Amino acid sequence: MKRKRSARNRRARRCLFLILLALLALLLIWPRTVHLEGLVSPYAILVDADSGEAVAEKEADVSIYPASMTKVMTALLALEANPDLEQPVTLPEDIFPELRAEGASVAGFRPGETATVRDLLYGALLPSGAECCEALAREVSGSEEAFVELMNQKAAELAMRSTHFCNPTGLHDPEHVSTVRDMARLLRAAMQNETFRAILSAGRYAVPATDLHPEGFTMTSTFWAELGDVSLRRGQFLGGKTGYTSAAGLCLASAAQVKGKRYILVTAGAKGNHGTEPYHIEDAVRVYRQLTR
Repeated sequence: MKRKRSARNRRARRCLFLILLALLALLLIWPRTVHLEGLVSPYAILVDADSGEAVAEKEADVSIYPASMTKVMTALLALEANPDLEQPVTLPEDIFPELRAEGASVAGFRPGETATVRDLLYGALLPSGAECCEALAREVSGSEEAFVELMNQKAAELAMRSTHFCNPTGLHDPEHVSTVRDMARLLRAAMQNETFRAILSAGRYAVPATDLHPEGFTMTSTFWAELGDVSLRRGQFLGGKTGYTSAAGLCLASAAQVKGKRYILVTAGAKGNHGTEPYHIEDAVRVYRQLTR
């Protein structure tokens, strides 16, 4: 009788151990609740990059100005239209006066300089070079107007229903609008392109010698520079595209991998500017670190 009770006790203990082991495994993989209420950015969405489902969101469908996050669309369309990244492109001289007047960010190319599509893509995504976007737009479609039509067609294909583009750079226009949900759809689509992922993940890029830069020059990523040495426990940033205008505030479309899962985070409208703390970067770190716990 005692032997039977002992065997039953052993089976019960083994069963209890297996239940506790299963609960521990469940706790390790169970998705954490992510809170966005404490962010500086008034608009935010965190998306599972594999499924496209929103993990957390805050005012995700409110209209925003996407600022330089727009350049994700410009780069994606240029990649889809130009499989030959070594194709030479001459930067039109007539684009520079207006960009200077608007105070647009530039990568460092000069009027009439000839670079490759690869150089211009890195210039558009790393230092947010507006001259690169304008040159790519004309290379793809012949004119900015025709390229903008292509941008809006692609937005419709991606179900970006609240988005309307007016230019390839994100310079302010009251009709150049989107939402963080739409921009998350865009970045998720772009991250499926291997070349786009490689460019966005780069901290710097050395432009080879050109006709007007015989020694070449180096461009650095605004995102990685502002992120600095910040890291994620059990995760890593995969890249990001910052944005800012006085009307848009500080914006960021970023991607990260945490505990083996990939995420897209888009925030917009943070009060601040290039001279303040990088609130958009700080918000991203705050959100992704919630997933690491």
